[in-house]
Amino acid sequence: MTESDHVGAWLFRHRGWLPVPVAALCLIAPPQLRPGALLLILCGEAIRLAAVGHIGRRSRTRKDTVGALVDSGPYARLRNPLYVGNLMIWAGIVRIGWPYGALGWLFLALHYEIIVRWEESNLLAKLGKPYADYLRRVPRWLPFGPAVPGSYDVREALRSERGTFAVLAVIAAAFAFRWYLGR
Repeated sequence: MTESDHVGAWLFRHRGWLPVPVAALCLIAPPQLRPGALLLILCGEAIRLAAVGHIGRRSRTRKDTVGALVDSGPYARLRNPLYVGNLMIWAGIVRIGWPYGALGWLFLALHYEIIVRWEESNLLAKLGKPYADYLRRVPRWLPFGPAVPGSYDVREALRSERGTFAVLAVIAAAFAFRWYLGR
């Protein structure tokens, strides 16, 4: 295992709390609700809900275990809809807490790039040719082609996203409190 594999695996295991410093950076300046911020957050969460409804709770794992390849729904158009949704959410949050959060967003973009490269290596080693074909067929970050229908479970998506909803509520409360203090 290379040093970059170790870093990727560590970032993957800790990806849930690593954005916390970015939220803290966004709270340095008094928050301002700028145009498009809420729309970015809502679009990011919509992408996450679409993705989680196809992949299920296993997207919440912190282990390097692998389930069956999911290549339907948003996964038919891009390989990392959950991370794209996260980046959109954080772009909206950064918009509210600009300018300090912009550095944090760049950190998160790099953080997700390292995680994705580690995940792809892990998935390729465990799933083999079907995943290699998927890598050739579906782009990493920018959507391409039509979505492919598949199994979607809205209750599973909402249940899986409870943690994300809670984090967004805490961030909204922190922004509201910071705004109140800055008045």
